[in-house]
Amino acid sequence: MNGTVNKVILIGHLGDDVKMHYFDGGNCIARFPLATNEVYINKQTNEKITSTEWHNLVVRNKAAEICEKYLSKGDKIYVEGRIKSRQWQAEDGSTKYTTEIQVTEFVFLNIKKDSDNVKQVQSSENKDNSGISDEMDMPY
Repeated sequence: MNGTVNKVILIGHLGDDVKMHYFDGGNCIARFPLATNEVYINKQTNEKITSTEWHNLVVRNKAAEICEKYLSKGDKIYVEGRIKSRQWQAEDGSTKYTTEIQVTEFVFLNIKKDSDNVKQVQSSENKDNSGISDEMDMPY
């Protein structure tokens, strides 16, 4: 072990439907935003405050196809993964940056579509590591 850890655990709701991107060779990725909320009381006003944090999730290959099939905006999901920041050159020449959660495990916590067929789905990148890491550095 190298003495460092890059692990993220989130439970939240999809902010949009799953968007798929397909590559030559049959690999694919799914992208979707995940919202997590923190609720606290403002001690000065006793007002209940909800703060929402948005996370850009990326899921690969067969796991991506499962997400596309069963998830939709508003669904609740548990995810584990790692943080990855990347940059690219936009068409106008400017440098763009993004931070994503590369999902390695997930569990659907509520499912609207085909819920009789799937009660709980877990996926591990280790089971489906088809190697699209080169494509991950491209902007989408």
